[in-house]
Amino acid sequence: MENNSNEMKANLLNWDDNRALQQAKKIIFEGGIIVYPTDTLYGFGVDATNENSINQLNKLKNRTGPISVIAPDKNVVSTWIDIPTNEKDKALENLTPHRTIIYPVRKEVVNSLIIGPENTLGIRIPAHPFCISLAKQCNVPITTTSVNRKGEFPKSNTNDILESFGNSIDLIIDDGKLSGPASSIYKYQSGSLNKLR
Repeated sequence: MENNSNEMKANLLNWDDNRALQQAKKIIFEGGIIVYPTDTLYGFGVDATNENSINQLNKLKNRTGPISVIAPDKNVVSTWIDIPTNEKDKALENLTPHRTIIYPVRKEVVNSLIIGPENTLGIRIPAHPFCISLAKQCNVPITTTSVNRKGEFPKSNTNDILESFGNSIDLIIDDGKLSGPASSIYKYQSGSLNKLR
């Protein structure tokens, strides 16, 4: 798994390769960028608390602004969101696969670069075993944002991802062709959900 010093291309591992999870975790904690499969599309993953990693990711995508994160389960999400305790169960009941919900969150859950207006954050729990394992193993929020540059369509297979981003990322976790559709996006506000996309 060592990178040849002359070879800049990202490593590629199948999602169920027994090395994939540990390699991904190592890169996340070292401040690198991975591409990983979700239940909809491939996503760029970095440590959502690491300012340098987020800056690298924004430069790569040619964008700035809020970025959603993945979580392993609702129990973890309940520790991130800034909602009265008696409302949490109701707030979390609709956090199902293929959905991103934007919640008000506690300060310092993620770096301020990816926080939305009024200290909000998009959160999803993808129905993909690799995502769940990675989120559990890393124990920090990990970004999930489509693999493309601003204004382009998301890349749906690893050959295209390697061609476009191979020199700028550290690892691609392969799960064949993934072509969406992207998750629906909702905003949680005052006890109700409003669909944004």
